[in-house]
Amino acid sequence: MTTLETMGAAAKKAARVLMNAGAKKDEALLKIAEALRANAQTIIEANDIDIENGKAAGLSASLLDRLKLDEGRIIGMAQGVEQVAAQPDPIGRIIEGRTLKNGLQIEKITVPMGVIGIIYEARPNVTSDAAALCLKAGSAVILRGGKEAIRSNQAIAEIMRDAIEAAGLPRDCVALVGDTTRQSATELMQLSDYLDVLIPRGGAGLIKSVVENAKVSVIETGVGNCHVYVDASADVDMAASIIFNAKTSRPSVCNAIETVLVHKDIAEKALPAIKAELDKKNVELRGCERTRAILGDCVVPATENDYAIEFLDFILAVKVVDSLDDALDHLAKYSTGHSESIITSDYAAANKFTACVDSAAVYVNASTRFTDGGEFGLGAEIGISTQKLHARGPMGLGELTSMKFIIKGSGQIR
Repeated sequence: MTTLETMGAAAKKAARVLMNAGAKKDEALLKIAEALRANAQTIIEANDIDIENGKAAGLSASLLDRLKLDEGRIIGMAQGVEQVAAQPDPIGRIIEGRTLKNGLQIEKITVPMGVIGIIYEARPNVTSDAAALCLKAGSAVILRGGKEAIRSNQAIAEIMRDAIEAAGLPRDCVALVGDTTRQSATELMQLSDYLDVLIPRGGAGLIKSVVENAKVSVIETGVGNCHVYVDASADVDMAASIIFNAKTSRPSVCNAIETVLVHKDIAEKALPAIKAELDKKNVELRGCERTRAILGDCVVPATENDYAIEFLDFILAVKVVDSLDDALDHLAKYSTGHSESIITSDYAAANKFTACVDSAAVYVNASTRFTDGGEFGLGAEIGISTQKLHARGPMGLGELTSMKFIIKGSGQIR
C-alpha cells in the first residue's frame, strides 16, 4: 500500500468509531481548542518559517496575509473549534418519518459522510476549521494543504491529533498529507476506495484540477468572482460604502468583490464617489472606455480577462452598463455563482435581480462580505459551495452529513 492508501485505511477505521461517538466528539473538540491555545507559540514558530519561505518565493502581500498566524488568529481558531462543539449534533436528526399502509415505519435520518478529503491552499486556519467540522459531523478527514503552509499545518495537525487521542478517540480521525507534491494531490483525488467525498478550497486553478481529475465525488467551493451592480436608482453614498467594504475589508477572500457594474444614468455621479472611497486603500481600477471617460487616465484599460478572474488583491474591474438587463447578461457570462449584490431603491429592480441572478448568495443593498457560515448564523463553515447538488452557499455542519432510511417492520414481506 502507498502512504496515502495506508492513511485512507486508518481514516476509514477511525470513521467507524466516530459514527457512534456521541458526546466524545465534543470532548475532543474542547481538548483541541485548549491545546491550540496552550501551543500557540509552537504554531507561531512553525508559521514564521512558512512566512519567510513565502517571502523568499515572492508571494504577494495578500497571500502572505492569508498565510500569517499570530496569537490573535490562533485564539480565533480555538474559539472557532469551541463554537463547533457548542452546536447541536447534526447526526441522527430525523429529517422525516411516516408509516406505510402495510405498517412499515420509515424514518430518514442524518448520518456521517464517512471519510472526507479536503485539498486547500495557503490558509493554515483551514486545518483546524475543517478538522473540527468533520469531527463534529462524525466523519474522519484527510487534509492536504499547500506547500506554502506545510510547517504550520503539520504543527496544528499534530496538536489536534494528540488532543483527539487524549479524549479517547482514534488520532486518525484527523490526518494530514505531508507530501505537498502534485503527485500526492492527484493520488488523493483518486483515492476512491477510502474517500467518500472530496472538497477543494482554493483558487480557480485548484478547483478546476480537482473537478477534472477526481475519481471521488467532489463538492466545488470557493471561486468568488463576485460583483456589485449599482442601479440607476441607487443611493450613491450607500453604494460607495458597500463597495469599499466588499473590496477592501479583506481582498484576499472569496466573498470580496472583483467587479463593479454601474448603470449609465448614474455613472457620472456614482463613479467619482466610489473612486474617492477606494482611493483610501489605493485600489487600482481597471475600467471600460466609458469608465475612463468619466474618471480619466488613472483608470487602467480593462481587458476581457479582468472581468473573468479573481484578483484577490486591491484591484477592481469596473464597467458602465446600459441597463439592469445588461448587468444580468454580464453576470451570466462572468459570475462564478458565489455572491452578487444590487444597490437600488427600485423594488422591481431588486426583485428582478434576486430572481434572475444564479448565485449561491444574492444581496440587495448589502456587502457580499456577509457570505459566511458564521455571519449567516450557521456557525463555522467548510467553505462556500458554488454548485447546486447536495449543498449550496456556506457549508456548515448540516451540509457535511448524508442521510439514510431506517425501516422498522413486524414481519412484512413483499
